[in-house]
Amino acid sequence: MRRLADLPGVDALELKALMKPRIADPDERHDHPEVDAVAVEAFGLTLDQAEATALPADWPDHLKDLHRQSPAQLVEAFEAEGWDVTDKKRKPLRVLPLFALPLALAARGVAGTLPFMPEPDHPETGWGAGLKAEAGRFRTR
Repeated sequence: MRRLADLPGVDALELKALMKPRIADPDERHDHPEVDAVAVEAFGLTLDQAEATALPADWPDHLKDLHRQSPAQLVEAFEAEGWDVTDKKRKPLRVLPLFALPLALAARGVAGTLPFMPEPDHPETGWGAGLKAEAGRFRTR
């Protein structure tokens, strides 16, 4: 699952929103130019451009009216899309209401882009050691 906090600038803005909660208020976003700067860096479009984008006819129901959904509903909606939009304590990010629409648009390929992030390394399962032991037992028979 990809994490919203891992996108460029989002984690730093989340920390600022912790100190100054007004940064995460969607009604006051025009007073904080760093919000649009992070949106452009992370999604390739500003919040105004995201709002001006027409949604396709086949847009899923769980992503409709993102601005009216509670943070808990947004977490569920994005988990269905394969995104973790929570912090380390599994609480919704403070900046989630700001970035919900640009994230949905970029993740679905409607508008904007997401930066390339390589898949995380998968831990070794240890099945190779079992095969090696089995081969050793076979040779001694």
